[in-house]
Amino acid sequence: MIKNLMRGLGALSLSLALVPLLPPPATQTAQAAQAAPAAEVTTLADAVGLLKVTEEDRAGYTRAAFRHWTAGEDATDGCDTGAEVLLAEAVVAPTVGTGCKLTGGRWTSYFDGQEVTDAESLDVAHTVALGEAWDSGASAWTAGRREAYANDQGADVSLVAVTSRTNRRKSDHDPADWMPPSPEVQCRYTGEWVSTKLRWQLTADDRELEALKVYAEGPCEDTVVRYAPAS
Repeated sequence: MIKNLMRGLGALSLSLALVPLLPPPATQTAQAAQAAPAAEVTTLADAVGLLKVTEEDRAGYTRAAFRHWTAGEDATDGCDTGAEVLLAEAVVAPTVGTGCKLTGGRWTSYFDGQEVTDAESLDVAHTVALGEAWDSGASAWTAGRREAYANDQGADVSLVAVTSRTNRRKSDHDPADWMPPSPEVQCRYTGEWVSTKLRWQLTADDRELEALKVYAEGPCEDTVVRYAPAS
């Protein structure tokens, strides 16, 4: 009987030894927090001061260098990145049909203040357009990093649903050549522009920097910029 008891204890000890030791939940949470880059928070003026200034060069640019749209954050929902942004930004949620066809719903295009009830009237715009990103450093990236940039849902300021008409006017311009027509959102736009550039370590040229300083040191001096470096 004693021998049987000893065998049982021996087997229990062996089985416990084979169980991998896992950190307690609090430790796991801390490790996850360490893995995700912490968001930086600063004033617009200080954020502008962090931008590296270089000359721009569009040689070799093509939109095809930035693969988009991909399957989005949820690869099982049948919606691509663009559609997922439309769903996330809807003021009134649309109905999602076969093939992620969106019907109904309502959006506010913050660039121009327009209320939109037809998803087909919207573009999902890159705050810093693909051509501008290419000029500002993306030309040296790998194809994979350009794809990540073009489909960036990791920051809610990278992609925005706006009216197609206004997005066409914006085109690939930087703030030296284009600002949203609604003055009340220009500080928001300036902050999101700088946030995106810092997130992706993109540069600015002289004219762009001077335009940003006009807003940062004037009407937008109270604007706060938040960004987390892209992985």
